Amino acid sequence: MDQVDLALLKSLEHNARLSFAELADAQGMSKTPIWKRVKALEEAGVITGYEARLAPKAMGFGLSAFVEVVLDFESSDAFETAVARHPSIWRCHATTGDADYLLQLFARDMDDMDKLIRAEIARFPGVRRTSTTVVTRSIKENQSLAALAQTR
Repeated sequence: MDQVDLALLKSLEHNARLSFAELADAQGMSKTPIWKRVKALEEAGVITGYEARLAPKAMGFGLSAFVEVVLDFESSDAFETAVARHPSIWRCHATTGDADYLLQLFARDMDDMDKLIRAEIARFPGVRRTSTTVVTRSIKENQSLAALAQTR
């Protein structure tokens, strides 16, 4: 991946609706080589898709939280299946440290969050303990991976 690829990726991260003509103009190139580069990045799995970013609050989700989950190791497959099927779990990561998993959730309000954690997630297979941290405000979101790659 060269600097042109990274510049293309940075542009697409910022606005995935840019046309090949706009991408080409920004790089001082013609559309065909830009199209070939983008297609190559897609085929290599660097670009995994294009999506609209939605604002949780505008969608009625006024609360965000991170939930650390400790579980019985032998239940990890069943737990991961339950997580994958649950629509309210935004993200899930297997982690090292005190917890086995870190979940990111969105809820409408505190009652909704409480129900989601105590009545649903805490009852997933193998869950021994959860610890919740509620987000009060977001400082940084949507960091550019292309910009990070340029610094490394």
